Amino acid sequence: MTFKVFVDGQEGTTGLRIHEYLAARTDIEVLKIDADKRKDPAERSRLLNAADVAFLCLPDVASREAAFMVNNSNTCLIDASTAHRTAPGWAFGLPELARGQRGAIQASKRISNPGCHSSAFILAVRPLVDAGLLPQDAAISATSITGYSGGGKSMIAEYEQQPLPAHLQAPRPYGLALKHKHLPEMAAHTGLAAPPVFQPIVSTFYKGLAVSVPLHLSQLKAGTTPESVHAALAAHYAGERFINVKPLRDAATLENGFFDVQACNDTNRVDLFVFASDTQVLLMSRLDNLGKGASGAAVQSMNVHLGLEESLGLV
Repeated sequence: MTFKVFVDGQEGTTGLRIHEYLAARTDIEVLKIDADKRKDPAERSRLLNAADVAFLCLPDVASREAAFMVNNSNTCLIDASTAHRTAPGWAFGLPELARGQRGAIQASKRISNPGCHSSAFILAVRPLVDAGLLPQDAAISATSITGYSGGGKSMIAEYEQQPLPAHLQAPRPYGLALKHKHLPEMAAHTGLAAPPVFQPIVSTFYKGLAVSVPLHLSQLKAGTTPESVHAALAAHYAGERFINVKPLRDAATLENGFFDVQACNDTNRVDLFVFASDTQVLLMSRLDNLGKGASGAAVQSMNVHLGLEESLGLV
C-alpha cells in the first residue's frame, strides 16, 4: 500500500530532513507544492486534505491555521511546532513515553511532535517519576547543550558565515528569561508539578544535543541508590529499539574524561546515562536534535500511526 504524505513547510530544516527520510521509501508518495504556491491557502488546503499524513513544519501560528484547514477526517496531522504539545486531543509523539503511548499515537489523527530539548529531558526523567523515585513536586534543574542547527536556517547562516565573529566562537547560554518554549511539555509529559529551571546552551557544532539533570539522592525516595535509578531507566526502556541505557557510571565515558555530545548524530537513537557519587546522581540524555529530536521522531510517529514497522526509513 502507498500512503500520500505532504510536508507543509518543506523548505525548513525539519521539513527538508523529513523529505530525506522519505526519499528512499517505496511505500510513500510525497505530495509537493509548487514554489510559487507555498503561501497559497487554497493549494495548501487541497494538499493537506489529500494526504494520509501531513507534517506541519511551521511556526506555531501557521501550524494552528493549517490544522483548521483540514476537514478530511482521514488526514493525520503531525505537528512539529510547539503549538499543540500540551493541547487536549493531540497525542504526544513520543512512543517510548509510557505504556499505551503507541496505542494513543496509532489511534489519533492529531499528533504533536516533541521538541529536541524536551525529548531528551522527558526520556531521562519520566521513568523516575513513574517508578516513584522522584517526587512529582521535586524542584529540579536541567542544562542542555545543542548544535546550532536547532535554531533553523537563520542561525545556521549566522554560524556558517566566514570568518566566524568572535562572539559566536564560544558556547552561548540563552533562554535567560526562564520562559523557554519547551517548558510546558517538560512538566506535562514527565508528571512533574512544575517545569525545571532550564538552561539551554548553543555552540559551534552543527548538530547533536545532550541534556543533563543533576539530582541529590536526598531529593529522591528514601533509600534510593544510583543502582535503583539506573534500574528504573533500564526497566522502563526494556526492548526499546531506539533507547540505549548505558551501564551505570559508563566506563568508556569516564575513561575518556569527556562526554561526546555528537555520538548519536545521524541516528534516531537516544543514549541515557547515570553518573553517580555516594550522594549525587547526574542523568544525561543524548540525541541528534535533527533526528530523534525533530524529523526522525516525526517519521517514527508516522510509522506507528500507519501500523508500519516503527524503524522503517530510520535505520
